[in-house]
Amino acid sequence: MRVLVALSGGVDSSMAAALLCEAGHDVTGVHLKMAGGAESGGGTGRGRGCCTLDDARDARRVADRLGLGFYVWDLTVAFRDRVVDDFVAEYGRGRTPNPCVRCNERVKYTALLSRARAVGFDALATGHHARLRHDEGRWRLRRAADPAKDQTYVLYMASQRQLAHTLWPVGEHHKSDLRVMAAERGLATAAKPDSHDICFVPSGDPGDFLRHRLGARPGVFVGPAGDVVGAHDGAYRFTVGQRRGLGLAGSGEPLYVTAIAGERVHVGPREALDVAALEAGDASWVAGSPPATPRMAAQVRYRGRPLPAAVDVDGDRVRVAFPDERPAGGAPGPAVVVYDGDECRGGATVDRTHLT
Repeated sequence: MRVLVALSGGVDSSMAAALLCEAGHDVTGVHLKMAGGAESGGGTGRGRGCCTLDDARDARRVADRLGLGFYVWDLTVAFRDRVVDDFVAEYGRGRTPNPCVRCNERVKYTALLSRARAVGFDALATGHHARLRHDEGRWRLRRAADPAKDQTYVLYMASQRQLAHTLWPVGEHHKSDLRVMAAERGLATAAKPDSHDICFVPSGDPGDFLRHRLGARPGVFVGPAGDVVGAHDGAYRFTVGQRRGLGLAGSGEPLYVTAIAGERVHVGPREALDVAALEAGDASWVAGSPPATPRMAAQVRYRGRPLPAAVDVDGDRVRVAFPDERPAGGAPGPAVVVYDGDECRGGATVDRTHLT
């Protein structure tokens, strides 16, 4: 097949390209310029996120090593409009979005796949840690072989039609093995550290980034009894479940952010974070249809554990109840993703949580 491989400049996408070349495909590499300039670190060398100039150079070095055609596609405007601005707006509304979900949904995966198909490629390949199987007439999105690196959580919005033109070669391998394989092939990214930060916030401090965008928004902390227990300069600096950085050390028992309502940040004890159920909208079912049985597992954080759940679907709305173990610190904004064993069935965006 003619395959377009998204080369991020990391070891995973590098090995995706190498494995596809060795399988006999006609492979072309593309690097996406997304977060750029001083704001993101994209114009200042390595930084702490992805999308730096050195990432682009590393992607080109890998393409040269493998003998691939190589392009850079500038998607900075789409990334700013569809991911960064959404991130800022969501925090401004007291929600906690996952920008990696938005990026895959709107730029890095779905939009790139559409563009790849439009210019004549048979499939798009990326370095995502996920696995695909086709049986019983449909594609199944399954967790990666390396559970510590699984990325199915950020891919739940993929459609069956998109999966038919998708390749995720590294999903069958553990990360440590991929590094060894990359070194054996002389790829410059073999020992390159993973990026962990939000790519457009390479300082690692989202609050500082948001402060420059949203300015000071003075408000108060509200204690469990409804009394004001402190002041802050912007609710966007906090997320549900947060304990550190509240500036309330003299209040006695440890306090956590339990809810955000405008500029009122509610705090309370750890047990006030346990979520009995949640409601979510804009459901998307990567399996092609909602689950036929309510007994599933649900994951409410990218690196969270899937917990036993009862899933009730009504159109594009989903209610997820946790009858046994409850997740802590559910907040509006992120995704809840539903699994049947190791198969990802789909997910939705959380907009309300219930403690009882």
